[in-house]
Amino acid sequence: MPMYYYGGYSYFLYMLYMLPGLIVAIWAQAKVKSAYSKYSRVPNLRGITGAMAAEAVLMASGVSAVAIRRVSGEMTDHYNPADNTIYLSDGVYDSTSIAAVGIAAHEAGHAVQYAENYGPIKFRMAIVPVCNFGSRFGIPIAFIGALLSIMELVWVGIILFGLTLLFQLVTLPVEFNASRRALSAINNGGLLTGDEAHGAKSVLSAAAMTYVAAMLQSMLSFLYFFMRFIGNNRNKR
Repeated sequence: MPMYYYGGYSYFLYMLYMLPGLIVAIWAQAKVKSAYSKYSRVPNLRGITGAMAAEAVLMASGVSAVAIRRVSGEMTDHYNPADNTIYLSDGVYDSTSIAAVGIAAHEAGHAVQYAENYGPIKFRMAIVPVCNFGSRFGIPIAFIGALLSIMELVWVGIILFGLTLLFQLVTLPVEFNASRRALSAINNGGLLTGDEAHGAKSVLSAAAMTYVAAMLQSMLSFLYFFMRFIGNNRNKR
């Protein structure tokens, strides 16, 4: 993030402005680690592995031809639409823990979203290229516009940077929906008992808070730069 454009004092103000988002992000990460640490040590009574849970979610939704593979690392689980594959980490793929079942079911929920052409996830994928461009070049473009006193260029930069916030806003329903699909499949399929399902929900709810924290940070960052550029320009008039 190009904060150096504004000098040390402005950098301090930026960090102070972002402090609430940083606190929420730290809290969310701590909550995820706590929930995962707790339920990754508790096996489910049926002996369902993460890979089996993902397969069960796919079958319950009538989705086929989705590969389920192992990936190295911790909490590196994800669904890749490019190769239509669910990647489960070492601690999830063949683990029978409650956390593993919840996480694997969540990733399978993303696969089901793509199979059913779920609107928000399709929209998110469509805006990824322009959002990446905006996050990298939005602020530099706005800064150049401010230096040259070209407000049209400032607005272009601010709008481009604002796309990062749009991406985070779209991500929220995508992630919450995937978790709802996962928990529904877990309950309807009897993959976990009542108490076990509650544990899986705790893990997924904690993970969801990291996306809320990311959205809050993007919102605060956008508001800061909006007021920084637009507010300064109005004060000069």
